[in-house]
Amino acid sequence: MVHILSNSTSILNVFISEIRDAEIQKDRLRFRVNLERLGEIFAYEISRQMTYKEKEVFTPLGSAMVPVLSEEPVLAVVLRAGLPFHQGFLNFFDHADSAFISAYRKMHKDGSFTINVEYSQVPDINDKVLIICDAMLASGTSMVNTYRDLMLKGKPKHVHLVSVLASEEGLDYIRKHVPQQDLDIWVGVIDEELTAQSLIVPGLGDAGDLAYGRKELNT
Repeated sequence: MVHILSNSTSILNVFISEIRDAEIQKDRLRFRVNLERLGEIFAYEISRQMTYKEKEVFTPLGSAMVPVLSEEPVLAVVLRAGLPFHQGFLNFFDHADSAFISAYRKMHKDGSFTINVEYSQVPDINDKVLIICDAMLASGTSMVNTYRDLMLKGKPKHVHLVSVLASEEGLDYIRKHVPQQDLDIWVGVIDEELTAQSLIVPGLGDAGDLAYGRKELNT
């Protein structure tokens, strides 16, 4: 199932408008904070699908039965643009374990590129709810390669793939290459155009560069 949060009007649309705005993007701190806020919104929405148990909580005046999470999810982040987005999830799932995956575009002389997963540090994900977050879902290759790398480390009981901005082409790529059983896809907004260089249009530019500064191209 694909959940598109911008389909309903909420404060999420304000934060997306700001991370798209070329003038507001000049403030790196605001860009990172907005990604973090968006992570919090996604975390809240995903939490509504998780399982809960009753816990007795003692107050100064008595006790109350309160539903609490049966278990914390595992949060996986694709470096580096996903880091502030991931922090938003951690703000809500504050006892969750985290996985870190380094995936990057390796550029070739003919202008083409491949997506390499260079590094991953992963806790136990067996029979856990796994949330994989990346700021952008362009061609879909980074998310698919990350998913495949994580599946080599264990078998979660449910997977949520989460991105702020996605392309139609990227979503189609995921549908073709990731098993749909026990899977939910969450996006803030979907843009129709993807360039030959796999850039989302109108998109917002390079989220990693906007958050942390321009990088040298991998060659």
